[in-house]
Amino acid sequence: MSRPSKGARLVWRRESRKKNGNIRNAAGWYIEDGGKRFSTGCGKDGRVEADQKLAAYISAKYAPSRHRDRSPDQVKVADIISVYLEDRAPFHKDPKETGARLLQVLTFFGRMHLSDINGNACRRYASEASTPAAARRQLEDLRAAINHYYAEGYVTAVPAVILPNKPIGRQRWLTRHEAARLLWAAWRMKQSWKGQESDRRTGRHVARFILIGLYTGTRSGAICGAAIRPKEGCGYVDLEQGVFFRRSAKQQETKKRQPPVRIPDRLLAHLRRWSTTPLEIKTKNRGKSKNIGRMISEDYVVEWSGKPVSSVKKGFKAACEAAGLGWYAEDGLFQTDVTPHVLRHTAATWLMQNGATLSDAADYLGMTEAVLRSTYYHHHPDFQADAAARITAKRPLPKRATNSNVVNLG
Repeated sequence: MSRPSKGARLVWRRESRKKNGNIRNAAGWYIEDGGKRFSTGCGKDGRVEADQKLAAYISAKYAPSRHRDRSPDQVKVADIISVYLEDRAPFHKDPKETGARLLQVLTFFGRMHLSDINGNACRRYASEASTPAAARRQLEDLRAAINHYYAEGYVTAVPAVILPNKPIGRQRWLTRHEAARLLWAAWRMKQSWKGQESDRRTGRHVARFILIGLYTGTRSGAICGAAIRPKEGCGYVDLEQGVFFRRSAKQQETKKRQPPVRIPDRLLAHLRRWSTTPLEIKTKNRGKSKNIGRMISEDYVVEWSGKPVSSVKKGFKAACEAAGLGWYAEDGLFQTDVTPHVLRHTAATWLMQNGATLSDAADYLGMTEAVLRSTYYHHHPDFQADAAARITAKRPLPKRATNSNVVNLG
């Protein structure tokens, strides 16, 4: 009786040579499936990448089963993830990101049946993940895939997916002095070549990003994808009405709301200037100024070489280093707790410090009043002021005529 197939799996293969000394197969991780081997191109230190390629191989090869009313011990997790990637992931805001997370899940759970998923398996997965936050997000995707499979009637019952504890939210925000340092550092950043600083400015698109983030509290993705004028498939700024439409008209609303926001006059003046006077970067060549091209044109709010910027993480971290907003670890690498999302925290904090009402601030930021109250309201000048006055009063004080949520901005 023949042995049952072990299925697709990773194997380490040593280097082999021909009789003439030429290399036949380089050492590395290979995918072995049905007696055939396929190179992943990954060496000894590339096990993580090899796992991802194995998951992608299984997902591409596998035809998911859609038989109805099966018991959990008959359903493979690979089926569930494949069906979810086909049915739901294409409609997500970033399907590639969803796919990358589910490939991580498939690497660990791909050979299991649905009945094998329990608290112990989820905890083991979380212990092997890069961070608890990453494990939680990936397990949330697994839970969504299982629930979708159940809702379609392909399985009769589903297990509970146990998530790691939700990480404590960041409380970091920038003072106005820190914000000015960061903005100025980004604006003055220059490219260095072989240890020598050039005249090429490399951070002015980051400075634009910082300014918009501070004044509108908009999430990074919406800022990077926004156009100066109406454009298909992305948000835009209406320079005449002074309104920033954070998402395109065809984009579906999600839990992370992105309502239109009124642009402050100071920021609106900058945006109008950017739309009419694109920045030209010049460098000196033998004492003469040489135009090396437009680093920022008039099409998008934040762009590089005439194209929208998908992420500013690298440039933002460099600006933080230049501004001194961080520290150097023992290995000499720069670390910082200031991320692009801190700009949103900063905007919410400044609104509270300046006495904005919860309802106005929530509408402006695209945030619920509950989140504002629980996370930022302690910065408000009226935070528990009435209760603090009453606790020390020698006699009952008259009731306040206005709601505590309404602040006189006089």
